[in-house]
Amino acid sequence: MVLLENNGTLPLREASGNIALYGNGARRTIKGGTGSGDVNSREIVNVEMGLEDAGYQVVTKEWIDRDCQNVAGALRQYQEKIIANLRGNGQSAIMDIFTNPFIEPAIVSVEDDDIKTDLTDTAIFVLSRNSGEGADRRLDPGQYYLFEEEVEALKKLAVAYENLILVLNVGGVIDMKEIKSIPGIDAVLLMSQAGNYGGYALADVLTGKETPSGHLTTSWPVNYEDTPIADSFSYRNGDLDDEYYTEGIYVGYRYYDSFNVTPQYPFGYGKSYTKFRLEANDIELDGDSIRLQVRIINAGDRYAGRGLAQVYVSAPAGRLEKPYQELKGYAKSALLEPGAYQDLSIEIPTRSLASYDEEKAAWILEPGDYLIRLGQHSRDSRVVARIHLGREVVTEQLSNRLPLDCRMQELSRTGVRPYSYPDEEAEIANALVLELMAEEIASRRVTYSKPPKEIPLRAARTERLTLKQVREGQICLEDFLGQLRPEELAALCVGSQRGQFGASGPQIGASSTAVAGAAGDTTSLLIDDCGVRNLVTADGPAGLRLSSSFKADTKGNVLTSGMAIPGFEFLETLAPKPEIPADAIDYYQYTTAIPIATLLAQTWDLHLIEEAGDIVGEEMEELGVDLWLAPGMNIHRSPLCGRNFEYYSEDPLITGKCAAADTLGVQRHKSAGTTIKHFAFNNQEDNRNHVNSHVSERAAREIYLRGFQIAVETAHPCSIMTSYNLINGEHTANSYDLLTAIARDEWGFDGIIMTDWGTTGSMGQLDPSGNSSERKYGDSYASGCVKAGNDLTMPGSQEDVDDILNALGKKEGEVPYPLTLAELQRAAGNMLKLILRMDRPM
Repeated sequence: MVLLENNGTLPLREASGNIALYGNGARRTIKGGTGSGDVNSREIVNVEMGLEDAGYQVVTKEWIDRDCQNVAGALRQYQEKIIANLRGNGQSAIMDIFTNPFIEPAIVSVEDDDIKTDLTDTAIFVLSRNSGEGADRRLDPGQYYLFEEEVEALKKLAVAYENLILVLNVGGVIDMKEIKSIPGIDAVLLMSQAGNYGGYALADVLTGKETPSGHLTTSWPVNYEDTPIADSFSYRNGDLDDEYYTEGIYVGYRYYDSFNVTPQYPFGYGKSYTKFRLEANDIELDGDSIRLQVRIINAGDRYAGRGLAQVYVSAPAGRLEKPYQELKGYAKSALLEPGAYQDLSIEIPTRSLASYDEEKAAWILEPGDYLIRLGQHSRDSRVVARIHLGREVVTEQLSNRLPLDCRMQELSRTGVRPYSYPDEEAEIANALVLELMAEEIASRRVTYSKPPKEIPLRAARTERLTLKQVREGQICLEDFLGQLRPEELAALCVGSQRGQFGASGPQIGASSTAVAGAAGDTTSLLIDDCGVRNLVTADGPAGLRLSSSFKADTKGNVLTSGMAIPGFEFLETLAPKPEIPADAIDYYQYTTAIPIATLLAQTWDLHLIEEAGDIVGEEMEELGVDLWLAPGMNIHRSPLCGRNFEYYSEDPLITGKCAAADTLGVQRHKSAGTTIKHFAFNNQEDNRNHVNSHVSERAAREIYLRGFQIAVETAHPCSIMTSYNLINGEHTANSYDLLTAIARDEWGFDGIIMTDWGTTGSMGQLDPSGNSSERKYGDSYASGCVKAGNDLTMPGSQEDVDDILNALGKKEGEVPYPLTLAELQRAAGNMLKLILRMDRPM
């Protein structure tokens, strides 16, 4: 949690007693956003419960009751509309929940009788905002802006109470101008959305049991209009078909610093109950890395806390434009008592200082001085060293990929004076100078893969070869693949759901037959004769999204299963129910809702994030889930993206390190793997299915792909999920450049790549219009997936299988994506390698 403002009111002076509690998040505390990332937990501890458990008596329950009744009435009206649509349009009504989500009405007014200053001098106002998959946030009251009723309540409470604490139970950035203009708000704490036990955690912070040590991983602008794509993002310009990434590399703090735009709260910012001081004690370097020895000192005299050291680098201006500074490393201390310190080492790989040169198709280090900056946030960094490089160095020679499909003018900082501070020039002049020897820096040239070679089809055998024989070394994988007919190979590359989704079909994102409520399965057609088990996938990224309860017969066959979408449990009562035998068994699979990704990132603590992943991995083992469709790791490009809460940061280094830690935690468990997503450029929701993202190759590599690269190279996730959108005119699911040339050849990815659900149009309800053909850009092809290196089309349909088989042996021009048998064998082989790697007994 991030302490944004505090005049000494926090921590609370009294460890128990009366407290006045207001705001829409007081009882309706949001544990995490909506959509596929929602988690069905056994219990949710809201703020009211957390405070009461800590020993406080909430004296404003009547106001909270009245506010909840108001919201319940509005929700009933919304539900009636959904029911009417459901009866008329089948499952497309389910998509209404995603694309037209319920927005809570304004809070009820705070009347004079609701003020309880005779019982307490302290009030807490919990302001909540919800968002999720399928819709971007609006510049409206109750979303990015405050309701007028919220502003008036805060003004009234600030006058009435001696102490007023504002808690932000939000997943993304909100407007803070009006809040900061209200005198009498004594503290602002970004609680974020902390999972199903968030109320307990908040109470620990408010009471001082824990000192807040979170730091922002996204810049908060003063005005929404301060963002470089304010008017062109998603629905803002009326064009949902094409998204132009004209800001180039200037995303987040890279923009604010380079163009000298003052943020409300800078990237990396976070207060504490104590103060910290940083000292750079030593700097060493060689061709491989730069190593800083940093001392973090608790300079306070009362509270223990954890300090954070952030290292930024300013690259020299050359042929390529560079941001003012970029985060290149960080370290967080243990809990330090007042006066205590800890010495930490921060290592920065030399190659991470390189920029991508499109003309040379290479990562290069340009000659000049690289300024090493140390600080506690992006507007606190100070120059501690200059590293001089005498000549240009190519660190990695690639080939150009993802060519732009249009002419696009990117933002340029030419002629713009960046952010600075009074002592900067003197710091640069007096900084320690170290020489980086160009000849010591390693250079790599990528060799790209050639078309695969066909494995000859073996003659039919009486006894089929089994995967167990491969596992035990009796035969090789090629022998096993050689016995499989094209129909079997195609089945391995398409999920187990067959046919279109209808009103009586499985729920969107819940089409597993193996684990109730899981997102989907791979084929089980080869279990009996070849011993190829199916893989079970479950949604994330705030934990496992499964049915909380279900009924099964004595043989284990699931009879009824519901996702129990919070607030929409009524949908299950409308679905047809099978006859339930008297001996049916009730099963329960409640799962832990870990904090949202943005909150996890705000810890800047990779060990804690790995522990969160370990929680999920343990539950995956217990419940029989193989692949977790998480972590989400797209870049916070705009504050209005409806799914930002599922993602870590505006910065690719933070993003990659967090996703790697999450993956390492999950994959401590041999039969559990992550699926990093959405690969790539999934930065808006309103038309995520068919938007064409126009991105320069440099911006793609430095900003939007860099985090994925770090996660792949550091943690080796089992799977990658492609996004729905197009990249420069081609669906990511069908992009050979993205999936094979970049992910596999350049980064060394060795798992499987799968589609997001319905990418090929096999789930028409994913499009709010109900007809993707009405969009400017259509759907991807299952055959194109196989050709590009996308091994698994999910959730799968017979049309997907037919498309693959129809493309086999065809020539260019006969079908959109002609396929060779070798390409299909390659994809099926990748599926089998992962099944062998995970090795869960059948």
